[in-house]
Amino acid sequence: MRILILCTGNSARSQMAEGILRALDPRLEVYSAGTEPAAQVNPFAVEAMRRIGIDISGARPKHVREFLERPFDYVITVCGEAERNCPVFTGEVRRRLHLGFPDPAAATGTDEERLEVFERVRDAIRQQFGELYEKEIRRGL
Repeated sequence: MRILILCTGNSARSQMAEGILRALDPRLEVYSAGTEPAAQVNPFAVEAMRRIGIDISGARPKHVREFLERPFDYVITVCGEAERNCPVFTGEVRRRLHLGFPDPAAATGTDEERLEVFERVRDAIRQQFGELYEKEIRRGL
């Protein structure tokens, strides 16, 4: 099963969702991309994921253009901007979904306070993608 997760910067939410789905089921072919990719994955996202045993330190932001011609079972947007600007795919897309999450990169405060925001968003992503996996994705394998 092929899944693409889209966000604007592909530096936090989509990267965390990709890591979570990969950890849930290694049989899944999971990718993430952005409509306006950042220069790097947010270090707070890397740390938040490390704290639950998922390593995304080697990930890099990718532009959605890399994936437009590929077929996907799911294309899932995780931010409103990506949902509004989701491009047309020439490859077949069986199902489009939107699971919105607040942008943790907008958090302010100390590093620990910012990390707490990333962890809250990570936990929300983990819950919603876990439910999607159990209710739909796993059944389609």
